[in-house]
Amino acid sequence: MLALLLGALALWGASKMTWFAEFRDEGVRGTVRYTESGEQRASALVPLAILALAGVAGAIATSGWPRRVLGVVLVLAGAAGVWAGLDGIRFGGFAPGVPGTQIVLGHLIAALGGILLALGGLAAIKWAGTARKLGARYAAPGANAARKDPDTELWEALSEGSDPTEPPGPRR
Repeated sequence: MLALLLGALALWGASKMTWFAEFRDEGVRGTVRYTESGEQRASALVPLAILALAGVAGAIATSGWPRRVLGVVLVLAGAAGVWAGLDGIRFGGFAPGVPGTQIVLGHLIAALGGILLALGGLAAIKWAGTARKLGARYAAPGANAARKDPDTELWEALSEGSDPTEPPGPRR
């Protein structure tokens, strides 16, 4: 779950960083530096961060196959985060005055957030059966045991060699 929280933080943080910058001629204003944030260039970053936070709640509240399905969704979302981070990344050739380091760092942080999201999904899949779900400690110890049909219990008692019609207590 820590991986999901850190992944959400990384994806949200990357969405606020500069992902694109260039100088444009604005006519009367002259040459102006134009920038776009990660949120503008890769619009999936913030929804993926929100999905990671929802994944934390879902992993706490579920167990078994619903947690496995959630894990698969989180792995796919993590792959989308990695794709969004690495798509269009450029490691050099920036014009003077363009924050090239911040642009590359924003892309890499988004990719890291996607990796953390995928790892959180894999952890949810792996420990779906063993990890406890929310409210499990409040359930009665025998609540999950299937109740048998009374007729079936009578037949099983006969198969074991006891008389089910005999009242309980010491035998004579």
